Amino acid sequence: MAHLSDSSALKTPLPSVVGDLGQLFHDAGYELSLVGGPVRDLFLGRVSPDLDFTTNARPDDIISVIRRWCDTYWEIGRAFGTIGMRKAGFQIEITTYRADAYDPDSRKPAVAFGDKLEDDLFRRDFTMNAMALRLPSMELVDPFGGVLDLHAGLVRTPGAPSTSFSDDPLRMMRAARFASQLEVDVAPEVFEAMKDMAGRITIISAERVRDELVKLINGKAPWAGIDLLVESGLAEHVLPEVSALKLEIDEHHRHKDVYQHSLTVLRQACGHETDADGAVPGPDFVLRFAALMHDVGKPATRRFEPNGSVSFLHHDAVGSKLTAKRMKALRFDNDTIKAVSRLVELHMRFYGYGDAGWTDSAVRRYVNDAGPLLQRLHRLTRSDVTTRNRRKAERLAFAYDDLEARITALAEQEELAAIRPDLDGQQIMALLGIRPGPVVGRAYRFLLEERMEKGPSSEAEAADLLRSWWASQPENPDNSAAAPAGDSDTAAAPAEPSADNSGDAAARGGAKMESDGNPS
Repeated sequence: MAHLSDSSALKTPLPSVVGDLGQLFHDAGYELSLVGGPVRDLFLGRVSPDLDFTTNARPDDIISVIRRWCDTYWEIGRAFGTIGMRKAGFQIEITTYRADAYDPDSRKPAVAFGDKLEDDLFRRDFTMNAMALRLPSMELVDPFGGVLDLHAGLVRTPGAPSTSFSDDPLRMMRAARFASQLEVDVAPEVFEAMKDMAGRITIISAERVRDELVKLINGKAPWAGIDLLVESGLAEHVLPEVSALKLEIDEHHRHKDVYQHSLTVLRQACGHETDADGAVPGPDFVLRFAALMHDVGKPATRRFEPNGSVSFLHHDAVGSKLTAKRMKALRFDNDTIKAVSRLVELHMRFYGYGDAGWTDSAVRRYVNDAGPLLQRLHRLTRSDVTTRNRRKAERLAFAYDDLEARITALAEQEELAAIRPDLDGQQIMALLGIRPGPVVGRAYRFLLEERMEKGPSSEAEAADLLRSWWASQPENPDNSAAAPAGDSDTAAAPAEPSADNSGDAAARGGAKMESDGNPS
């Protein structure tokens, strides 16, 4: 493809606000160019709702030009030469040409304004982002071959990759994100620089790393981005638990390659997402990240058994803790941490259902434990089947189809998604004549266990059950062995009702030894 000197190859027409703004700056005597990602996206056939421009005008001059034209504007980025605004539904940022200098030990540049568009483009991360459209002439400025690299599917830097990554180490994470979002490869020299400089990512704040990771995971091919992080060594600093999976390859082939299995599960989880009207609209970060992290507990739990098999006892629980710890280090919010780590903890619950079968009580527990994550757990569990044995895969798929059908049937009968005891806290206190405290919680849990074991009952039946339970409690004043009122919850909670069969224990997440014969 020949080097372009104009915009004839753009696949998507520009919104009118671009031309209007370009004419406005031209009439005021300033240069203005659409720049970076929005130009790249035009060659990919899409228009970004966020438009970035660059100009030789200084911030005060920018404001004087746009003040009466835009719907509203703000000056939050003024110190960096950026004025933000909104016009006709588009969010716009205009930044003065930059010619920044970086301190090798600093995370932030020493801001310096420039005078030439080409100098501003040189300081950008990748050639495909170092393109501009001069306005209003629509001349394409592409001094570093960004269009060629975009069509070749290659990530390259305008200058030496080592210099670019030294200036801003987060660009290495961004290269992996582009591998996911745009399904491109990194040029060999870029990959070598990433390997050599991976340790510099540690000077970047956890929040910035997290934001790049979320964009990577939510891309079209997150497994490609993760693989680039691992192969370059960046994951050792960002997601060391994932890098550790690669160390678990067994040269004697006694168990599957856990790392490649995890990438396959991630890929399959993406395929199980729904459209916007479905149960799990994609991209769904919680489902995808849980798929990636679901087996990170295996390195710490791997054991070679005397019979030659390999076990990973309790890797689900260990992996849940490791996942939560890593997400906290990356400054994720508590709700996201809880959701992802809970899915990791629950991902083994289903296995054994097809062999032993579950009682209705076990099915209720499964739904109750998953709570609002049930639809994601369905998809994670199905994604975790990567066996090449077609009969085994079909057997597992049939078993999970059966479990989902039973959940649906029970839900229609019992409003399964919102299982509650047949009496609430106020009713418990009124019936037993007690005040708020630990005893109310114990009584509530007892009734919840009865509800999951036996299904719904009438209010009168629940009251009789509660009275029978209360008769044996030490806090009951009619009990001669009563403990002093107001004691802390030291009395043993009532034993769980015995399971009808082994399915109940499995649904509670009982101890399980996973060997290579299992699908996880």
